[in-house]
Formats: sequence, structure tokens, C-alpha cells
Amino acid sequence: MTIAPFHLAFPVDDLAAARHFYGELLGCPEGRSAEHWVDFDLYGHQIVAHLAPGTARSRATNPVDGDDVPVPHFGVVLPMADWKQLADRLAKAGVDFVIAPTVRFEGQPGEQATMFFLDPAGNALEFKAMADPAKLFARD
Repeated sequence: MTIAPFHLAFPVDDLAAARHFYGELLGCPEGRSAEHWVDFDLYGHQIVAHLAPGTARSRATNPVDGDDVPVPHFGVVLPMADWKQLADRLAKAGVDFVIAPTVRFEGQPGEQATMFFLDPAGNALEFKAMADPAKLFARD
């Protein structure tokens, strides 16, 4: 199955901090940019950091398998080896995890490794890896 890349535009309050976080820490190549926005390649998907100082951040959480998951959030489902490498890189960089790298739904069809953290503007990101990638959308 070929997956079409998604596009997501999100607010940030500091483009230099966004460039460092997404470009340096997460390793996202930078695409086009202008004075008020920057494109990044997030594992083949186009995300765009738009300068929007003072944008109100309201954040809710929902309970998922014993954790309070931040809403809204975005991220990517990675192969397990890539997820482990990213988790190690973020931990070594001193990232303050909202939900530290962990496995949820252990032993169930939706078993997954997951981690949540915030970018410098407070946007929540989740990166996960499925124990069985074919069960990404499994119901039972």
C-alpha cells in the first residue's frame, strides 16, 4: 500500500526554536520557507511551522491505557528500530517527556511503543511503533 503524504500546518512562537527542534533534534530536512513559516519533511510528510505569537494553547487530556494523553497531538508511526533510535536520541538530548517511551496495550492486537513530548511552542507530538505493523487499525 502506498501512503500519500499528509500536510499539517501548526503554530509556533519562534521560528529559530522550531528550526532547531524539528531540523536538528528530530532530523527533519527543511523545505521551503519564508519570513513567517518553515516547511519540514517529517518522514515524508509535509509539516509547516507558522509563526503565530500569542496563539492560545488550550490542551486537554484523555486517559489511554493508564496515561493522560495530550489532545491535540500529531506524530508518525515508525518502524520499531527507528522508534528506538529516536527515543534514545531524545532521551540523550534531555527532552522532557510528557509520556516517557513505553509500551501500551501489551499483549493485545494494538500493542505499541509510544512516547509523547512537546515542541518549544507547546505542540504535543506522539511517535509510536506497532509491535505488529499490520495491526495498526486492528479492532480486537
